[in-house]
Amino acid sequence: MDYKLFEDFITLQALLKDLRIIRSGGAAKFFLAENIVLFNGQDEKRRGKKLRIGDNISLPEQNLIINLVQPSPEELAQHQEDEAEKERVAALVKKMNQKTAKKQKQGNSKGNQSAKGNSKKSVRKPVRFPGT
Repeated sequence: MDYKLFEDFITLQALLKDLRIIRSGGAAKFFLAENIVLFNGQDEKRRGKKLRIGDNISLPEQNLIINLVQPSPEELAQHQEDEAEKERVAALVKKMNQKTAKKQKQGNSKGNQSAKGNSKKSVRKPVRFPGT
């Protein structure tokens, strides 16, 4: 299997997680302790091992060989566009969240001023759970 590497390197843990061989980064430690993982033909137990283009990972027990390859120029361009779009959307979401927080803060300060004018205070009852 070929894995296209768009960055300078990827850690062994991140590769295993990205390929869904393990569920989480924390599971990598146990996976590497219980399974044979060969990095360019040599046994590798370090989950933070940096893998680069041209390296290969072999999982003999799963009958899987992973070759890290360079993406084509078109794939690289598409990846860069996708990353730029993610950053653009993240910036929009951040801006929207800041506006929402500002409106809530303004709404709370107005609500507190009107509550001060009322002589009746709303008292919240504590939440009771069955059996307590």
